[in-house]
Amino acid sequence: MYQLNTLSLTDERAVAWDHFVNSTDEATFFHLSGWQHIIADAGHQCYYLYATENNVIVGVLPLARVRSLLFGDALVSTPFCVYGGAVGPAGVKRFLEQEAVRLAESLQVQHLELRYKTAQDNDFITRCQHAYFACELADTAEQILANVKKKQRAVIRHALNQPLHYTLDQHEDDFYQTYSESVRNLGTPVFSRRFFRKIRQVFAEHSEILTVRKDDKAVSSVLSFYYKNEVLPYYGGGSLEAKSLKSNDFMYYQLMCHAKANKACSHYDFGRSKLESGAYQYKKHWGMTATELPYQYKLITAASLPNLSPNNPKYQLLIKVWQQLPLAVSQWLGPMLSRYLA
Repeated sequence: MYQLNTLSLTDERAVAWDHFVNSTDEATFFHLSGWQHIIADAGHQCYYLYATENNVIVGVLPLARVRSLLFGDALVSTPFCVYGGAVGPAGVKRFLEQEAVRLAESLQVQHLELRYKTAQDNDFITRCQHAYFACELADTAEQILANVKKKQRAVIRHALNQPLHYTLDQHEDDFYQTYSESVRNLGTPVFSRRFFRKIRQVFAEHSEILTVRKDDKAVSSVLSFYYKNEVLPYYGGGSLEAKSLKSNDFMYYQLMCHAKANKACSHYDFGRSKLESGAYQYKKHWGMTATELPYQYKLITAASLPNLSPNNPKYQLLIKVWQQLPLAVSQWLGPMLSRYLA
């Protein structure tokens, strides 16, 4: 019989939790215990459940409650992350899922959301609204470029002929300025500087900022995660000038080459995009296969699943207004909303 436990922020068993995650193939970077500190610092209550058998961890399920007047009240695995859900043998997963349902019922949230990367055999509602893109990294920069689709390969070659260079940055300043401009232009609130500093602090050994510059001015920048021989460009964007310079294309290609040559990465995870969105189509042009994400839900007090898509007419006016904000204003207001966009 499994024993249910909850990992606290100061729990010494975080080491054992991470050892389990590191040694379990299906566990992702987003299952690491460090995310609890980032999520809690953003103001959300965490419930990091784990199962033990003979005092040995046999399964984990990171959860956090995210609630707001605008976006609702949910128990999520895991906020700010594209992957989540229970990890462990099938029986342990079902045990942890049912404990999560009990917790959700006791909290009286609207729904429980488990961001699984692969389909699960349970009685939850499954909804696929996103896909992730990934590929193996070839051995050389030339082979990496050759594996890109012809049209996108031409764009990268065009970018390589521009007066661009990249640096690996120790500080978040240029990244934050470039990224916040990018998400403002998309109509999305930006996270706080503190949020990114916390990520860099908690995951110092797993994160890196790559910034593309023209004439020493940052035009594109990306904060990436490295885990289990894979690189994941997670927070990235470019200035208005980036489109004409193709500096985002330059950035992602250089990241692939750098990850292979200097980080011993064998795989590249291009991250999650909403099905058939602009970002989805952009990633398809690189020649990577889209794999749908079977996120799973359990309704608790809600009668139906929420529609938090940017395409929801409810949010269209807000998006259009946000796109017109001065950058400094969006940087000031953004963190007040983005913590709920988890």
